[in-house]
Amino acid sequence: MTDASANPLLMPSPLPYQLPDYAHIQPGHYLPAFELAFEEHLQEISAITRVRSMPTFENTMVPLESSGRLLGDVARAFYTVASSDATDEIQEIEEKLAPLMAAHGDAIQLDGALYARISMLHDRLDTLDLDAEQRYLIQRWHREMTHAGAALDDEAKTRLTELNTQLSTLTTAFDKNLLSDTNELAVVFDDASELDGLSEGELSAAAQAAADRGLEGKFLVTLVLPTGHPYLASLNDRDARERVMTASRSRASRGNENDNRATLLQIVRLRAERSALLGYASHAAYITADETAGTPEAVHDLLRRLAVPAARNASREQAALEASAGTGVSAADWAFYTEKVRQAEYAIDTAALRPWFEAERVLRDGVFFAATKLYGITFTERDDLRAHHPDARVFEVHNDDGSPQGLYILDLYTRDTKRGGAWMNSIVDQSVLRGTKAVVVNNLNVSKPASGPTLLSFDEVNTLFHEFGHALHGLFATVTFPHFAGTEVFRDFVEFPSQVNEMWMLWPEVLDNYAKHLETGESLPTDIVEKLHASEAFNQGFETSEYLAAAWLDQAWHSLSQDEAAADLDVAGFEASALADIGLDNPAVPTRYSSTYFQHVFSGGYSAGYYSYIWSEVLDADTVEWFKENGGLTRANGDRFRSLLLGVGGSKDPLEAYRDFRGRDADIAPLLKRRGLDG
Repeated sequence: MTDASANPLLMPSPLPYQLPDYAHIQPGHYLPAFELAFEEHLQEISAITRVRSMPTFENTMVPLESSGRLLGDVARAFYTVASSDATDEIQEIEEKLAPLMAAHGDAIQLDGALYARISMLHDRLDTLDLDAEQRYLIQRWHREMTHAGAALDDEAKTRLTELNTQLSTLTTAFDKNLLSDTNELAVVFDDASELDGLSEGELSAAAQAAADRGLEGKFLVTLVLPTGHPYLASLNDRDARERVMTASRSRASRGNENDNRATLLQIVRLRAERSALLGYASHAAYITADETAGTPEAVHDLLRRLAVPAARNASREQAALEASAGTGVSAADWAFYTEKVRQAEYAIDTAALRPWFEAERVLRDGVFFAATKLYGITFTERDDLRAHHPDARVFEVHNDDGSPQGLYILDLYTRDTKRGGAWMNSIVDQSVLRGTKAVVVNNLNVSKPASGPTLLSFDEVNTLFHEFGHALHGLFATVTFPHFAGTEVFRDFVEFPSQVNEMWMLWPEVLDNYAKHLETGESLPTDIVEKLHASEAFNQGFETSEYLAAAWLDQAWHSLSQDEAAADLDVAGFEASALADIGLDNPAVPTRYSSTYFQHVFSGGYSAGYYSYIWSEVLDADTVEWFKENGGLTRANGDRFRSLLLGVGGSKDPLEAYRDFRGRDADIAPLLKRRGLDG
């Protein structure tokens, strides 16, 4: 399929906001579109480097930022589908694309002539008449190309390109293996009695999942990305809990064709070699050098500081659980007995809260309501627009003056072709230079009942508010250059806006507006709300420990030198040793992600960066204090947060933007208090 006139990816989209015309895009359109886009982008770069006159901002940076538009459009359209509806055909395309994308990225980032022009501008930065965003654009391009290896000699660049190509192939394979094994390990139950404790909606979803696989009359519990499954808190049958936990922890490590152990070891070795080639002691040193953390030592200091009180608190929690249970508590039991203790101490059964969390009401009267109160934006569903999957819903976003802001797409439900977890991505980036507004997507993995309303768990409500914080960041960023669009910020800052948005989930005015009982319409009782707040630090020892264990595991793998990574490593043994090193090796508190299914760091862009969540939470907790001190859910507060943080995108140093907003650097004390680590 090479006829450009028949390929909707190669023509301007006829839809509002340049939403890709998914109704007419077929899998066969993608590779030809990529091939043409690669060629066009290289020609655009060549046109810049062929200019004989001295580099200026206008003859170098402006055309550079204008270049690659087709490739960006095609890539965002494709990878939205590849992550949320990865059919066999789409996966085959992704495997073919991985080395091509890596090679093309290197062709741009390692282009010596382009680097020379940008370096000349960088050297003359103080003599150029530039505004702040233009100046920062030169600084970032120079830093990023240097960091990528543009200053290396030709021999080193050749090896670097080989490494990047191999890594792109391996990380794609890791993701494919994980998706396949996750689907294979979904747990089949023959009788509903084995799932005693699940709600009617959860049973309906399990029955529908089984029916979708031809297992009529049975029940299928599909796995989620983290080690712990939400159903573990409700299942009364201990054998059922063990079956789910065992399946979860064995993903991609069973010695079958989906085993990720050899793949991840090769990823670790190649990343270590690449970091050495680029002049860094480890991949962690390479990654953090261009993040707000600066060094892996700064990350390690924070993680170790938090691990000691977290492990201590988890041990106390375990003792309380075992006293309540009258027996030992395993990893499969923790969530179940936690709910028992929560009910005993706080009279709260979070599973019983589902009738107050009907998905549509949570979305419209909770998530959207808070955004309208804070920022004045409104949401209109566009049933006439089709997104990347029939389940995905499209909403048009307007400011309070009626001006259009962009499109928001929600893809709520889980499916076998969708990767695990929850995430936000952009389909169209905002840019004044290109005249585009943002189109952003939130993906979750909520089980879809066979019929009736979708009732969310407490954690799923929190996840929706979290991911919508990313969406707001993508929608609100108002920048000239696409390089700074949306969430194009440092990895250890990107989680900050999303974490801040979580605060509105339990904010009284917001909660009272959306938490209405499905049948009676009654608000969530005041005493339950008070108990929810009182129990906010409950089980934080476990939750902090499981997160820190994963963050440390990421650091351990990626702090290896080239020689250390080349050793004969046993994945399970290395993992156990790393967790013992930081004191987070309690068998009842497993790491949130074990190595073979740690998608964030071995295929998801967070390598040596999973610490980002807790790093960003320092800023988040401090910001929540600011909102509380300044009146909470008000337009004035929302406008300040939007203009000084969300709206700047990546167009200035993120910590400088934070100081603009807060008036000082962040204080860690609110985080320690929130997680019960200050005692």
